[in-house]
Amino acid sequence: MHRPEPRTLTGTHCRLEPLECAHGPHLELVAEPAFWDHMGGSPFTTGGFREYIQRAEDDRRIGTRIAFAVIDRATGAAVGVTCFDDIAPEHSRLEIGGTWYARSHWGGVTNPEAKFLLLAHAFEDLAVTRVALKTGHENLRSQSAIERLGAIREGVLRRHMILPNDRPRDTVYYSILADEWPAVRTALLARIADADS
Repeated sequence: MHRPEPRTLTGTHCRLEPLECAHGPHLELVAEPAFWDHMGGSPFTTGGFREYIQRAEDDRRIGTRIAFAVIDRATGAAVGVTCFDDIAPEHSRLEIGGTWYARSHWGGVTNPEAKFLLLAHAFEDLAVTRVALKTGHENLRSQSAIERLGAIREGVLRRHMILPNDRPRDTVYYSILADEWPAVRTALLARIADADS
């Protein structure tokens, strides 16, 4: 596996740019506190978007996470965030997580295309052997979205983390392996093409 470096990934509908302060104002406009009910590290409870983005930049410098602003190519506006996380070159794996979108981009082409861009980069450019995805046990919408990507549900880590509201969260883990990527790739491209028709 090659260690990921910040770079822009461009699709038909969205573009993923390394997250930086310039994206903050757009993200603040579209984010809602309820998005983080199932996630840790909400910018609404940990110092605002300036600190949220600063932490992402710090993580990028030390190589543990690369956060991307998801840009709607039709408007040029940032409509969400997604990340390469838990980067472990010594084990040829990484995680895709920390994903959220403006409510107006739920259920459309944004998530499948953003995940396609990240997965293609991970498997084809970085040569990882495993990509993990995780979500809260109660977040059925997110679980459904991950399953529609073609990821395999692996199991539940009980009381895996404490959320900002001090509530414990069980975490559901999924993965896609390198030898599964060709079939996942084909299915994702078909979903994206269906959105265009």
